[in-house]
Amino acid sequence: MTYDDEHHRVAFVDFGPLIPRHRDADMAVPPTDPPGVHHVAFTFGSMGELLENYVRLTGRGIRPFYSINHGPTTSLYYSDPDGNRVEFLVDNFATAEEGQAWMRSPAFESNPIGVEFDPDELVRRFRSGVPVADLVIRDA
Repeated sequence: MTYDDEHHRVAFVDFGPLIPRHRDADMAVPPTDPPGVHHVAFTFGSMGELLENYVRLTGRGIRPFYSINHGPTTSLYYSDPDGNRVEFLVDNFATAEEGQAWMRSPAFESNPIGVEFDPDELVRRFRSGVPVADLVIRDA
């Protein structure tokens, strides 16, 4: 759900009784998330701001439980002691139209969830001067 031009602000899920491990897999696993509010998303204005917040929180012993490049976003997911989740993200495309076009691509079709990454490595690469455009490219 969203209340503005963002792709989402609040996510609700109901994975049902079984989740396929992979679209080509024969096996399925029981869901680990109960139906309901999955997370609330907060968009940062730049990769630098997202990573500065990551470093600040890490310094306080708060680490994301999941770090993933979805394609349209680079996202860090955090959980509080009660299990409430937030997604801190930065958009990987300059416009919503570019992100939506990418979501119609074969790369998205073959992997709609994304590729996990090491946030410490992302900070290292960012600080070493790797252009943000290179940092947000999602590997296959």
